[in-house]
Amino acid sequence: MKAVMFEAFNARPKLVTLPDPRPEPHGVVLKVEATGVCRSDWHGWVGHDSDIVLPHVPGHELAGVIVAIGKDVTKWRVADRVTVPFVGGCGSCPECHAGHQQVCRDQFQPGFTHWGSFAEYVSIHKADLNLVALPESVDFATAASLGCRFVTSFRAVVDQGKVSAGQWVAVHGCGGVGLAAIMIANALGAHVVAVDIAEDKLALARTLGAAVTINARSVTNVVEAVREVTAGGAHVSLDALGHPETCFNSVLNLRRRGKHVQVGLMLGDHSTPAVPMSRIVAHELEILGSHGMQAHRYDAMMPMILSGKLKPELLVGKEISLEESIDALISMDRFQGTGTTVITRF
Repeated sequence: MKAVMFEAFNARPKLVTLPDPRPEPHGVVLKVEATGVCRSDWHGWVGHDSDIVLPHVPGHELAGVIVAIGKDVTKWRVADRVTVPFVGGCGSCPECHAGHQQVCRDQFQPGFTHWGSFAEYVSIHKADLNLVALPESVDFATAASLGCRFVTSFRAVVDQGKVSAGQWVAVHGCGGVGLAAIMIANALGAHVVAVDIAEDKLALARTLGAAVTINARSVTNVVEAVREVTAGGAHVSLDALGHPETCFNSVLNLRRRGKHVQVGLMLGDHSTPAVPMSRIVAHELEILGSHGMQAHRYDAMMPMILSGKLKPELLVGKEISLEESIDALISMDRFQGTGTTVITRF
């Protein structure tokens, strides 16, 4: 199969030919029809993820068709259209038994713990637990964009933030995660304040439902700007970028008893940000993380997509080839373009 591989961190990946994968007894092999290029892949490429063993094939946002099945798989057949959350459970640990596969103690992450989907084929483990059926009406590029950014935002807004109609929700960072969060919070009836430094991203945020947009480069104080437009602060605030400044602002722009949800990864030099602990204590703020979403929770999200209440297809900004993904991957830290970039040509 053709695949993109890197043999050293920060070294330019190469387009190579590798043996086709075989399914584990509990797994399947998918023909990859689409896979997203995500900032998490960039973090892996620069060496921020200790799970990665070199040489490595990245890619964790994917959708495709089953082409081979392990002997212990019971729920799936060859030719089934499927997608998969970027965090898969082992099925054996206490967290999995409680239904929290997104924090499994022995989790499977294509593109991190194992070779990923920047390839024509990819092996997926524990298929009966981790695969999600893909309706015919959802195209592969849209489905691939769900796997990390959209489902992480869904869990952050719905399950962790518990956003409800009429609340103010601040979203710091209007990349793929942030734009998904804006769409989801708006669909729930919340009033969304979108914060970014790029006018094109803020313009897209408005089309997806942001009631107010704030250009962080155009205001003197982001926190005060958010608190002013929300009449006292956000009920729920998300750092969708993953930076010490956006994290700090997201916590500080909350109203009393508000919730901060950390969605953007904070790795490397950003892994230990300063937080305003005196405000957290005095205002009884909640600080929450959001790490992917379980396969079984797609049942809450998919009907909203099929009914048109959520339109993740609007977040797909660019479709590229496998070869073009090399440049797309290594330039992720430049935050170029709007929406998500998806590989659809192999």
